Amino acid sequence: MNFASVRIITDDVDRLVEFYERVMGVSAERPAAAFAELVVPSCTLAIGHSHTVPLFGIGSAVAADNRTVILEFLVHDVDAEYERLKPFVGEWVKEPTTMPWGNRAVLFRDPDGNLINLFKPVTEEAIKRFSGRG
Repeated sequence: MNFASVRIITDDVDRLVEFYERVMGVSAERPAAAFAELVVPSCTLAIGHSHTVPLFGIGSAVAADNRTVILEFLVHDVDAEYERLKPFVGEWVKEPTTMPWGNRAVLFRDPDGNLINLFKPVTEEAIKRFSGRG
């Protein structure tokens, strides 16, 4: 089994696509107005309009209502990403910090309130955990 993607449901696909294009540094593929995919070698972030929810089951997902999932991106330099993103991120949850488990991390919310973590292993133990993961 291979993990294929994460999909965010939103009421404003264009707004989230523009935000994630800036965060991820890639252009979205738009096979339909109500759907987009941002593809990088390690994952695909899909963004779908709330109008598509009934295709999966009425009420199965609610736009801008997530408080349980953190989207995590491994980056080369957390502090540099923080500086790059400062001009357009509206809500910072945690400024660059070295976490107890050895990752340097910065956390912020996308325009719909979804939590994003940019991180890099920085301690010897954390680096070992991530060696060989791509």
